[in-house]
Amino acid sequence: MKKLLTLLIGVFLINTVFAQEEKKDTSYWTNGGMFSVNFNQISFVNWAAGGLNSVSGVAKAQYSANYKKNSVSWDNNFDFGYGLSKVTGYDLQKNEDIMYFQSKLGIKAVNKWFYSGLFNFKSQFAPGYSDKENLNRISDFFSPAFMFLALGMDYKPNDKFSLMISPLTGKVTIVSDELLRANYGVDIDKNMRPEFGAYLKSALNTEIMKNVGLITELGLFTNYLKNPEKVDVDWKIGINMKVNKYISAQLSTQMLYDFDTKDPVDNKAKVQFKELFGVGFSFKF
Repeated sequence: MKKLLTLLIGVFLINTVFAQEEKKDTSYWTNGGMFSVNFNQISFVNWAAGGLNSVSGVAKAQYSANYKKNSVSWDNNFDFGYGLSKVTGYDLQKNEDIMYFQSKLGIKAVNKWFYSGLFNFKSQFAPGYSDKENLNRISDFFSPAFMFLALGMDYKPNDKFSLMISPLTGKVTIVSDELLRANYGVDIDKNMRPEFGAYLKSALNTEIMKNVGLITELGLFTNYLKNPEKVDVDWKIGINMKVNKYISAQLSTQMLYDFDTKDPVDNKAKVQFKELFGVGFSFKF
């Protein structure tokens, strides 16, 4: 115990010294983020073609803190979002629910290549249901949650694009609720399922025209030990269109495929797709 306490105090003192020395120059850190609240509303009165009244709202927060000095690169990204919708005849439903964090550390190898280690985590905040009465619960907090720990090489030609190739990757699927474990390929008497395989992660963040930004991420994973021909896919695309300082429009899509995630109706793995469009208030910081 004394040795551990001594080590912790030593680490704290070293970090304090470095922090004091680097206070004078923080040019190697770049950080920033965006917070947005979008609303949608549809109303019908004696509309011959039919339709259901609905109202929805989504709040999202994104933040990045990136470090670059000499041969070291360290990128950190946070993404949180939650939204609700109310459609006539349906109970209140969520239409967005994401809790995401990624950290990637790189040491320059040659030219634009870095030796890299990556960790990311993804889960959600609240229960999800497949029916309008909110009776059939199919997801919940930490049910599921996904973690990746990857070691490999990262190609970064500039600050807008990166491509990481990892032949050594651990993936863990966590399902804390035992009633939901079968939906995500986790044994009923366990709360997690580990996998070992290869991982590819690409990311692009750029302005495609004035006041229009594009963010896209693609993640591919294959399990060496079981069904390596079945590749898990996670592909996100986001387009942010800025109207003025505080008004913006956002379009986001996400496509998922996980061989171990089964549809509870027919117990088959299927391609999942989500699309979200909204107009509302946003500001960058």
